[in-house]
Amino acid sequence: MKYVTAKRAGLVSCHACGRVEPRIRSVTPQHCSRCGAVLHRRHPDSLMRTWALLIAAALLYIPANLLPVMHTSSLLGSEDDTIMSGVVYFWTSGDWPLAVIVFIASIMVPMLKLSVLVLLTATAQRRSRWRPEQRTTLYRMVERIGRWSMLDVFVVTLTVALVRFKSLAVITAGPGAIAFGSVVILTMMASMQFDPRLIWDNVEGSTPKPQDLDHD
Repeated sequence: MKYVTAKRAGLVSCHACGRVEPRIRSVTPQHCSRCGAVLHRRHPDSLMRTWALLIAAALLYIPANLLPVMHTSSLLGSEDDTIMSGVVYFWTSGDWPLAVIVFIASIMVPMLKLSVLVLLTATAQRRSRWRPEQRTTLYRMVERIGRWSMLDVFVVTLTVALVRFKSLAVITAGPGAIAFGSVVILTMMASMQFDPRLIWDNVEGSTPKPQDLDHD
C-alpha cells in the first residue's frame, strides 16, 4: 500500500507555523512565506541529535535512581532517600496512592519514554517498514506524555513538602534530583529532535537517499 506523503507530492511544511508550500529546488534555502522560517523536508541531523540525547538520558537515568534525591536531617540523625526508597516508605506507611504516583511518574514514565524513543529512532535509522501507523501513534503518545514530564519533578518537590510537614526535619535535595531533572529535560529534547516523517519515508514506495535521513 502506497501513502501519499508531502515529500512525494513535492510539498514542504514549516516547522514553526505549520504552513504547507510547494518545495522550490534552489541553491539558497527556501523560507516560509508566512513566518520566514527556513523550510526543511527533514529536521537536520535528526537521528544523530536524538541518539545523542537518548544516550545522555539513559546514562543519567542510572544515578537518578541510585543516588539519593533527598537528604533528611533531624534530631534523630540524618538519612538519604532514593526514589525507590521513597516509594517503599510511602507504601509501608499507608500512603499507597502517593507511592503509586511516585512510582509511575518517576520510574515507569521515564523508562517508557526512553524505550519508545529508542525503538522509533532505531527503526527509522534501519529504514524499517514495520507498522508505521502504530509507530506514529507511539510517537504521539510520547509527545503527550512529554507535556507532563515536569510532573516527575513536581512529585519530588511534593515528597519533600510532605516529609517536612510531617516531621521536624531539614530536607535538602540530593545529587539524584539533579540527575533526575536532567533525564526529564533530555527526553523532552530527544522527542522534539526526532522527526516522525522519517517513519514514512520507506513506506511510500521510494527508497530515500542516505542524506534524506538527517539532512534537508
